[in-house]
Amino acid sequence: MAFEGLTEKLNAVFSRLRGKGHLTESDVREAMREIRLALLEADVSYPVVKDFVRTVTERAIGADVMESLTPGQMVVKIVHEELISLMGGEASGLNFSKDGPTVVMMVGLQGSGKTTNGAKLAGMLKKRGRRPLLVACDVYRPAAIDQLEVVGRQVGVPVFQMGQIDPVEIATAAVEHARQHANDVVFLDTAGRLHIDEALMDELRRIKAAVQPNEILLVIDAMIGQDAVNAASAFDQALDLTGVMLTKLDGDARGGAALSVKATTGKPIKFVGVGEKLDAVEVFYPDRMASRILGMGDVLSLIEKAQTTLDEKKAAELEEKIRKNRFTLQDYYDQLLQVRKMGSVRDILGMMPGVNAAQLENANIDERSLDRLQAIILSMTPQERDDPSILNASRRRRIAAGAGVQVSDVNRLIQQYDMMQKLTRQMSGGKVPKGIRKLLGRMKGMPGMDSPEMMEALGQMSSPAPRRQHSHNHSKKRKRKKR
Repeated sequence: MAFEGLTEKLNAVFSRLRGKGHLTESDVREAMREIRLALLEADVSYPVVKDFVRTVTERAIGADVMESLTPGQMVVKIVHEELISLMGGEASGLNFSKDGPTVVMMVGLQGSGKTTNGAKLAGMLKKRGRRPLLVACDVYRPAAIDQLEVVGRQVGVPVFQMGQIDPVEIATAAVEHARQHANDVVFLDTAGRLHIDEALMDELRRIKAAVQPNEILLVIDAMIGQDAVNAASAFDQALDLTGVMLTKLDGDARGGAALSVKATTGKPIKFVGVGEKLDAVEVFYPDRMASRILGMGDVLSLIEKAQTTLDEKKAAELEEKIRKNRFTLQDYYDQLLQVRKMGSVRDILGMMPGVNAAQLENANIDERSLDRLQAIILSMTPQERDDPSILNASRRRRIAAGAGVQVSDVNRLIQQYDMMQKLTRQMSGGKVPKGIRKLLGRMKGMPGMDSPEMMEALGQMSSPAPRRQHSHNHSKKRKRKKR
């Protein structure tokens, strides 16, 4: 994931600061030097780093920090706030037209991923109730039109194309087609080049003049580092961009473009691509990205990912079964499938508070373990899934052979299931384990977790369940009997 190196270095700096009960100005300046080097190594633009470090230093050597009981934590808070400001402050979505279709021009260099990411955005909007249309305006690259039609079918979005004629005519006809067929968002997949040239810019200017787009999104590959900022500046001068979409943030990119683009061009990052799959796209939230960079997790994005991928009907059925203490291995299997829809185990853990890049790098995460669990459960009969207590030694040997695993793997699954059973009994009785309450209590003090809704939810979850009145009365009766 992007920013892994930066996250590791920043956490090392903050760990030393937290270990000191009192901070001097020299401590702060030494920490800022290390932060400056970490940002430069992450490929953040030098002028951006210079301004960022100056601002953080001025705030960190103030009386509020120096005289604080937890000065190290105050410095972390300042860095978190300045990172949010650096990346734009607030999330910025698409500007939808009030009358007629919303026209979005996807522009960028060749290979930046305009075609695929235009389809990703169209698919995301379709899930939200919109009626998008993809338009093939790249008439130069071999098979570009075919590629757009393929990804359009995969996300269930229609594609408008007129062959290899003037892209300006195609764009104009596509907008008219959208009006007649009730398509409310039009994505123009324009041509890219290996480098910025005047012919490309002239064509894009003519398309812009012809259709008057509501949005001009520049698609930037996060892997190209500082060149991303240079490309953004050139496209912005020619077209007056409305926003940026960063791609390949799931790779090993150093991620400096995300911290440089907004400060350099003044244009917000609106979306990020976080994987190769056509649903691997997210709205860019500066506060959540800042939390990820500082190793604080991204609980809100994790919740949103769960909401979009998990089956609400199955969740309601599971809740009812938990309430009645009827959680079976079939339910366990269904939950495994739901979790797999959310992405890899490593990606999910990366959004959890307190799990930093170094821990994930050193962790022995076996992504295929979920495959083995699924194979084991599928090797059982319906009766065995419903009542695992009948799984004697011979049945377990048969299941292991059918799943291609060891008997010990089957035993381990049954142990995990038994633990889940105990947890569901506690939850059905209104109890939350003490360890979970402690974790949730810590989460309440983290930056980015202080919205009224989150504080209320975490407060309710972390509060111990009230004692039942009848059990209290029962204990009184027992005391009287002893007397």
